[in-house]
Amino acid sequence: MDSSRTRITKAVIPAAGLGTRFLPATKATPKEMLPVVDKPAIQYVVEEAVSAGLSDVLMITGRNKRPLEDHFDRNHELEEALRKKGDEGRLAKVAESNDLANIHYVRQGDPRGLGHAVLCAAEHVGDQPFAVLLGDDLIDPRDPLLARMVRARADHGGSVIALMEVDPEQVHLYGCAAVETTADSDVVRVTDLVEKPAPADAPSNYAVIGRYVLDPAVFDVLRTTEPGRGNEIQLTDALQRLATDEELQSPVYGVVFKGRRYDTGDRGDYLRAIVRLACEREDLGADLRAWLRKYVAEEMAD
Repeated sequence: MDSSRTRITKAVIPAAGLGTRFLPATKATPKEMLPVVDKPAIQYVVEEAVSAGLSDVLMITGRNKRPLEDHFDRNHELEEALRKKGDEGRLAKVAESNDLANIHYVRQGDPRGLGHAVLCAAEHVGDQPFAVLLGDDLIDPRDPLLARMVRARADHGGSVIALMEVDPEQVHLYGCAAVETTADSDVVRVTDLVEKPAPADAPSNYAVIGRYVLDPAVFDVLRTTEPGRGNEIQLTDALQRLATDEELQSPVYGVVFKGRRYDTGDRGDYLRAIVRLACEREDLGADLRAWLRKYVAEEMAD
């Protein structure tokens, strides 16, 4: 059977990071639970997976990540208190995370990099293609990137990564891809990958962002991938081998994304994401936009 036609149902969300860029807020609270307006960032990511048809979600967690499990579990006491108050609106918001997907958890143990976190999913995923969603990247639901990547996998096979064009001076912050065009205007064939290159060494300004649809062949490669940048097992290194080693017969493609993406792993972008999303809310937008206009006008007048 052509494995490219296998329906993808499993999503892997690495969530074992320490969140050091958000200290002291993340000293006792997982960074994935930081609110984006009034919903934790991790819930946006799970909702994205579900909207793309992925109903089986595995979170790769670590120490002090128990609040993730609690958030996607029932809170009977809270639900009963809201029910007694007749607060159906808040009750619905509390309950909506309970049944989003079939969510499983496995601990990474030692934080040995993204590649190692993905490898922790091997037993759960088995020999099926699967998606990986990084929690720091929020994709606007109006721009269904993951669903497009799933279709690209069905059309081309292999693995599919998400790419965005960035300013050449920013490529050192990302994995960077060398590419060839395909018959699809938004799909490219990846011919090489470099993890966080210096701008002068970057093969392009196509940056890898936090969405992947991976062929299970990546697991065998990860098992033999030596620690790379930062002395960690890099997923980029494994994908680079898949992209360049024709004997593995597992090519890598990229979907070039031009939609709305919010980077909640950076403090400034996190704040901008909250403002943007809040401004678009029916219940918050009008008042917030009016306040922002007034605030900016006053600041410019000073």
